[in-house]
Amino acid sequence: MGEACVADAFGQFMIMKKYFFLLAVLVLGIALTGTGCKKTAEETAADGKVIKVGEFASLTGKEAAFGQSSHKGTLLAVDDINASGGVLGKNINLVYEDNQSKPGESATIVRKLISRDKVVAVLGEVASGRSLEAAPICQDNKIPMISPSSTNPKVTAVGDYIFRVCFTDPFQGKLLANFAKNSLKANRVAMLTDVAAPYSVGLAGFFREPFTANGGTLVAEQKFSSGDKDFKAQLTAIKAANPEAIFVPGYYTEAALITQQARQLGITVPLFGGDGWEAPELLQIGGSAMEGTYYSTHYSAEDTAPAVQEFVKKFRAKFGGETPDAMAALGYDSAMVLADAMKRAGTTEEPKLRDAIAATKDYVGVTGKTTLDAERNATKGAVIITIKDGKFKYVETINP
Repeated sequence: MGEACVADAFGQFMIMKKYFFLLAVLVLGIALTGTGCKKTAEETAADGKVIKVGEFASLTGKEAAFGQSSHKGTLLAVDDINASGGVLGKNINLVYEDNQSKPGESATIVRKLISRDKVVAVLGEVASGRSLEAAPICQDNKIPMISPSSTNPKVTAVGDYIFRVCFTDPFQGKLLANFAKNSLKANRVAMLTDVAAPYSVGLAGFFREPFTANGGTLVAEQKFSSGDKDFKAQLTAIKAANPEAIFVPGYYTEAALITQQARQLGITVPLFGGDGWEAPELLQIGGSAMEGTYYSTHYSAEDTAPAVQEFVKKFRAKFGGETPDAMAALGYDSAMVLADAMKRAGTTEEPKLRDAIAATKDYVGVTGKTTLDAERNATKGAVIITIKDGKFKYVETINP
């Protein structure tokens, strides 16, 4: 090969080398444009520009109505907090996962929220059983956990990092006992309890004691397990006992099926329950059979208080006209109580944040004033709801 050919080949090589170098620079520039100017939530969090808060909820599965409502309330609260300037100069970044209404999932999720996502606090759950799965993990890691609506007293008894913004079952059980005696005029009551749900077992016990102490008689006590579909055997036994009312301390799916089957068996007396009944699905499943039933809960969208009506307005605007139920209101309040504590603590450092949450007093929220007692429970009133003309109707408010 001649010198001219060699020179020509060398020149082409240099041109190609320059071409590939420019191509590499161009590709790198595109990559940097896509990732360097707009950071992911994780990268931003690593820079300390957001405060990461965890949430675990039943977004799918048998009790999805609870989790979806509570989660929507929490999302609205985070929007409101961030729109008003955030907390400590930073936005709240909500990291949430679905436990699918399955036992065991909540513990797995909370471990990941703490170890992988490095959240400073955890919000959840509605069902007491799932809160009881997660609470020991939060306690062991000294991460504050606030349950929006787990009413079983065992939840906060786990430790000093566990809180709730709702009333407890001792209060709810007593008010329902008084409601049965005074409002329903029922001295003879039958009870149908979900033995697989800590919430149901606990509420049944807290109803039984004050009801019988006040002269009432439990003429029949029947049992079932979460997920059961056929309750006719238990209801037949209850019908034979001739009660004046039937107490069902369970969740909305079973409560609706039980009421439906009770009416099919010719049982006409009132059925009533606790806040586990609170869900639109109660009517969707039970239909017209739910007419004339009652349950206790944490708030009513019919409440004329300015804080309630402002919340209802914003919730409807964000979620396509949907009216928020009590779980949504408590989800909202749990996030707002946490943000308020962060501001008072002046830090998200866990011990100081824990102390600030514990010191919460007269915080005015959607579900009323929240003051946490020495056991980290909220002392607040309840409302009674009835089903009338196929709609949820406010009956009365009962204060502690």
